[in-house]
Amino acid sequence: MAVETLETTPSSQTARATRRRPAALAPKPRSWSIPKTPGGWIVLAVCTIATLGMLVPVYVIITTALSGSTGAPNFFLAFPDAPSLDAFKGAWTKLHGSLANSLQITVPAALISCLLGSINGYVLSKFPFRGSNGLFTVLLVGMFIPFQAVIIPVFQFLNMLHLQGSIIGLILVHIIYGIPITTLIFRNYYEGIPSAIIEAASIDGAGIWKTYFRVMLPLSVPGFVVAGIFQCTNIWNDFLFGFILASPAAWPATVTLNNLIGTTTVDYSELMAGAVLVAAPTVLLYLVLGRFFVSGLTAGAVK
Repeated sequence: MAVETLETTPSSQTARATRRRPAALAPKPRSWSIPKTPGGWIVLAVCTIATLGMLVPVYVIITTALSGSTGAPNFFLAFPDAPSLDAFKGAWTKLHGSLANSLQITVPAALISCLLGSINGYVLSKFPFRGSNGLFTVLLVGMFIPFQAVIIPVFQFLNMLHLQGSIIGLILVHIIYGIPITTLIFRNYYEGIPSAIIEAASIDGAGIWKTYFRVMLPLSVPGFVVAGIFQCTNIWNDFLFGFILASPAAWPATVTLNNLIGTTTVDYSELMAGAVLVAAPTVLLYLVLGRFFVSGLTAGAVK
C-alpha cells in the first residue's frame, strides 16, 4: 500500500513561524515625523499657531501671579524681573478653606452620581421595560435645564430639609443634577457590551444585582473615568449653586476666588495666583486620567 507523504511548503512554514512569533510581526507604534507635503506643513503650522494662541492666556496668568508686589510687566508677554511666590502665599491663605470645601463637595457628589448613573444605564440598556425609552428621554431633559431656572425651587427644597447653607445640601444638589449626564454615558457604554455576558451570568444563577456587581461593574472602569471627569469638572467649577445655596463657611473655591476682587482695588497678582490654585486640581485630573478619557468615550463604539 502506497503511503503518501505531505511535504512542508514554504507557506505553511511561514504560517507556523507567524503563530510562534506574533510579537515580532506586530506593527510598530507610529512615531513623530516631519511632514513631507505642503498640506502637511500647513496643518502643522495651523496646529502650532492654535496651540500657542491657547497657551498665551495661561502664560499671562502665571507671569502675573509671579510678579508679586512689583506689579505686572508693562508688556503682557514679558517675564517678571523679580519673580516671587508672595501672591501664591496670600491666595492660599484666603482660599485653602474653600478649596477643602470644594474637595468635600466634589468627591462624594461625583462618586455617588456616577454610581447611580451606572445603575440606571445598566437597567435601561440590559433590562428594558415598558416605558423605559420615555423615562430615558425625561432624564435627558434634565441635562438642558439651566441652573437659573431651578435655583428658587432647589433653595426651597433644601430649606425644607434644613440643608440650605450646608455642604451636604450642595452634595445632594450636584448628585441629582449629575444623574442625567451619567445615565447617558453609562447607557451608551453598556449598549456596547454583549448581552451574552448577561445571559451567561443568568445561567450561572446570578440575579440582576449580582450580575451588576460581579460582572458589569468591573467592566465599567472606562465609563467611570469619562463620567467622573465630566462630573468632577462641572462640580468643581460650579459658581451659582455654591454662591446661592451655601453659607460663607461652606463656600466653594470659585465663590471665594470671585470675592478676591475688592470693591475699590484689585490685587491682580493674588487674583491670578488664586485662579491657578483653583484650576490646578482639574488640570491634574486631566493629566492623570486623560489617556483613559478618549478610550472611555469610544468604548463600545465598535464591537
